[in-house]
Amino acid sequence: MTLTIETRHRFGAFILDAAFTSEVGVTALFGRSGSGKTSMIRIIAGLVRPDEGRVLLDGTPLTDTAKGIFIPRHRRRFGYVFQDGRLFPHLSVRKNLSYGSWFAPKASPSGNFDHIVELLGIESLLDRSPSNLSGGEKQRVAIGRALLSSPRLLLMDEPLAALDEARKAEILPYLERLRDETQIPIVYVSHSIFEVARLANQVVVMRDGKVEAAGSATDVLSRPSAAEDRREAGALLEGAIESFDEKHRLATLALKAARLYVPGVSVPPGKRVRVHIPSRDVMLATVRPEGLSALNIIDGIVRHTSPAEDGTVEVQIDCGGDIILSRITALSVERLDLVPNKHVFAVIKTVALQP
Repeated sequence: MTLTIETRHRFGAFILDAAFTSEVGVTALFGRSGSGKTSMIRIIAGLVRPDEGRVLLDGTPLTDTAKGIFIPRHRRRFGYVFQDGRLFPHLSVRKNLSYGSWFAPKASPSGNFDHIVELLGIESLLDRSPSNLSGGEKQRVAIGRALLSSPRLLLMDEPLAALDEARKAEILPYLERLRDETQIPIVYVSHSIFEVARLANQVVVMRDGKVEAAGSATDVLSRPSAAEDRREAGALLEGAIESFDEKHRLATLALKAARLYVPGVSVPPGKRVRVHIPSRDVMLATVRPEGLSALNIIDGIVRHTSPAEDGTVEVQIDCGGDIILSRITALSVERLDLVPNKHVFAVIKTVALQP
């Protein structure tokens, strides 16, 4: 399923002028607050009629201002999950879920309820009131209600923004299952690079109402400019688990041309995973270092350097097809004479890796 957006709309002094295409899987609209992410998703949902533009689903227009087409939101069959869940407080979890079923086509599978309840791990919550649920539980129920409407597309607007880190860790595995086990395309709004790195297949970076970059998650999130907060900048790599050392709790991840030790990842061999490598935790050397505690020393070629105003430089290293970023001082760049095509070794602090 392909979603195509081309839109221009004025919200007071703010102008949204953006276009992108979303394929099957999770497409993340990523950027800081005020970049236009929620405005875009409201236009997709049919909550806002744009001044100009088109919204197409598999080539069929849902909005086309030039032709006077605007399909109302209740006929688009899109599920929408908000930041706060918005459950009905007077209904049990079971009845909140059943409410979603009212909007599903009559031909929807009869076993859908049990499957979604199992998928989201909410069997034990069915007879409880929303007032007795944690933030993460409420969001899982809200997602279940949206799924039970049998949507053609699922829109998720900062669904984890109101949760603390513990609740986010609780719900992220369920979102991964949703991505991997259903065929429903998802547009996911977030300003968190770690959520997007973990969930997204495609990333659309928005800034000041425009699309700044778009492409695969591993490509877009590995660009120095992807993170608004430079402390979050880094590379997103994907590979298959080759083995797991139970004694030392270390997985060996096979990249395109190298191996990476990753802590605490107990998953079966062959499973594909992603690893975020913060650029601040990557040192560079021009000769292979010895006598270090670092387990990950990968050789590569300098591809590009991006100086910053604070005296640091983002260095892109091509490690056999995988791009690793290192943030070091401008003085270090000078002393090591780091120029394009120079051979270097990336020294990665293993405990800094975020699988």
